[in-house]
Amino acid sequence: MGRAEARRAGQHAAPRAAKERKSWIRRLFTWKKMLGTFFALCLLTMGGLFAVYLMVPVPDANAQAEMQSNVYKYSDGTILTRTGKVNREIVGLDKIPVEVQHTFVAAENKTFYNDNGVDFKGTARGLLNTLSGKGKQGGSTITQQYVKNYFLTQDQTVSRKLKELVISLKVDQKMTKNEILVGYINTSYYGRQAYGIQAAAQAYYGVDAVKLNVEQGAYLAALLQAPSQYDWASASATSKRLVKARWNYVLDNMVEKKWLDASERAGLKFPVPHEPKAAPGMEGQTGYLVEAANDELAAQGVDKADIAQGGWTITLNIDRKKQKQLVKSVDAQLESKLDRKKNKTDATVQAGATSVDPKTGHVVALYGGVGATEHWISNATRSDYQPASTFKPLVLASALENGSETQDGEKIGTATKYDGTSKRPVVGSDTPFNPQNEDDRDYGPVSVQKAMDLSINSVFAQMVVDVTPAKVKRTALALGMEDKNFPERPAITLGTMNASTWDMAGVYATLDNHGKKVTPTIVKSAEHRDRKPVSPPDAIGKQAISRQTADTVTHVLQDVVKNGSGRAAYTDAYQAAGKTGTSEKNFSAWFAAYTPQLTTVVALYGESTKEGGGQVTLTGTANSGRANGGGFPARIWADYTLGALNGGSDAEFDLDIAKTEPVEPSATPTTESPTPSPSSSPTPTESATESPTPTPTRSAPPTTTTTPPSTPATEPGPEETTSGGGGSDPGAESPTPTTGEDDPESDRGPFLP
Repeated sequence: MGRAEARRAGQHAAPRAAKERKSWIRRLFTWKKMLGTFFALCLLTMGGLFAVYLMVPVPDANAQAEMQSNVYKYSDGTILTRTGKVNREIVGLDKIPVEVQHTFVAAENKTFYNDNGVDFKGTARGLLNTLSGKGKQGGSTITQQYVKNYFLTQDQTVSRKLKELVISLKVDQKMTKNEILVGYINTSYYGRQAYGIQAAAQAYYGVDAVKLNVEQGAYLAALLQAPSQYDWASASATSKRLVKARWNYVLDNMVEKKWLDASERAGLKFPVPHEPKAAPGMEGQTGYLVEAANDELAAQGVDKADIAQGGWTITLNIDRKKQKQLVKSVDAQLESKLDRKKNKTDATVQAGATSVDPKTGHVVALYGGVGATEHWISNATRSDYQPASTFKPLVLASALENGSETQDGEKIGTATKYDGTSKRPVVGSDTPFNPQNEDDRDYGPVSVQKAMDLSINSVFAQMVVDVTPAKVKRTALALGMEDKNFPERPAITLGTMNASTWDMAGVYATLDNHGKKVTPTIVKSAEHRDRKPVSPPDAIGKQAISRQTADTVTHVLQDVVKNGSGRAAYTDAYQAAGKTGTSEKNFSAWFAAYTPQLTTVVALYGESTKEGGGQVTLTGTANSGRANGGGFPARIWADYTLGALNGGSDAEFDLDIAKTEPVEPSATPTTESPTPSPSSSPTPTESATESPTPTPTRSAPPTTTTTPPSTPATEPGPEETTSGGGGSDPGAESPTPTTGEDDPESDRGPFLP
């Protein structure tokens, strides 16, 4: 055969082979065979499910019916406390008003009275979420949730979900809908350590379940979706909005199901629950420590309902000796001087503190208040007050970290000169801002170091503009602050956002740890006999800011303690760096400081004793005038630190800082508002700028020392009137000498030896 003939034969053979392959595929995948295979798989699946249905019995009640205690221990293994009996009381359906029963059905499962007890779509979605690692399922019926609560566990596993489905089908056949509903309402977890509606009614409204109204019932029903998140007493603004939306959703569903008249629905108001109270055995600081540990575990994914079921051994990072010393110091330096019964101001004073080991991030001591059974909200972790001028070091840190410059192009350092004139309008900002200094004092040209020592508001108002509020906020978040009420506006320089002593202890511990991120942690270990141990979170993270930036800030804050507003904490017994803070109207007073071994933040809050609380002034505390950060908080800090360090420490700060030239003390402050000459050039010793780089540079006179505009400055808008460090509030009352930043000459107490 010639080449041409062979080629033609090959060309004919290829199509034949392709046709034969297609024919073979058609014979194998005929529609009859595919349909038969599908039905066979369906039969196998149904058979498998039927087999599972037969094999899975309805079990006895789970361990929740015989709940165990939790054991909480100090870091050395000694027992802090054991939880008591479960806060639960079973009540019959006749003790739960019909309209309240309907709120739970409206919230969780509108078709409850007609369905077969299982939501197959929701269960399938839950199984897929579990297999893909996306977390908890949604869409379970009331029957399924009752089965999970009463017969099974909270584990998010495929086997548990399959058991839940099968048992739910059986339970729906064996029990009436009313029996299932009352079981569900009585076994659900409502937060505040309350299981069942009777305990929840008492915990949130102080009444028995039989006396609940439809508004209260709707809140308790809404609460089940996220008990910890939706607890009104501790909920964030977002969570409050969400729980209100769910409350409305419940009532609207009741109208839809004709369980509630539309006209009655229109007149219902959201029932704000009572403040929580600690359970028996949670007296003193114990309740605060336990709650902080439970919150941390919940943040790691351990359901609080799981914790409340018991069986846990939870060891805290709390040092028993330091914890005892912190309580002793608050009692000696504050409580012993208050007359809470006869003095109305003293009755409003709340103290909080968090102490952290900066090398490990361990929370070694915590003070939550006078006692968890008297004041359940922890003053250590609450974040509804402003940190005031304890924020100013973060402004400086951001300036150094970003290599920021003044309006005249001078790199900002500790020796940079700024205009310390009170109520001086800032230059270079689209948002007008002119905060008042303490007692409306004017300082004229003043170095950054001296401005930090005396906490001069006008200097840091200009500095935050020079750095830009956006960059300052990024630095603050990197250091560990939360993004709570934190707009990118000049007023943030005075600490107008929200923060807790826990938050600020993490921030200052990060500075103490040479800029390496410290996230405070209170749980050392958490073990359960039926679960895998919970590993503690990573407390030490990556470098948040450079070491030189952090160490330079530490160097500046050492002088605040030695020569500035924090002098009440100074002693030769240890090295310390810190900053005071006193918010406008004296609603809060702070002292945040650290030694090489210990970082502690102490705060006082003015909290109204009236129903609903609210912020009130601390002025007049213990008949001592304005209670600023350099007073009671600094003295508590000093007393605690001295005791916690066993009388002192030889440890020294190991600082890597930029070289600086000597800075002369600023001129004696006046109240005559001196106007510096724009042409006056500081002497070299006055104006050497500390740069983040080791090489010192000469500085030209910045525009921050030029004459303020002669025309009246535009008043700050509403966002700028809350001057957390004591700026004036032009939109409200006239500034008074008692609103302002810390006065080192006022209420600082005796110097320590």
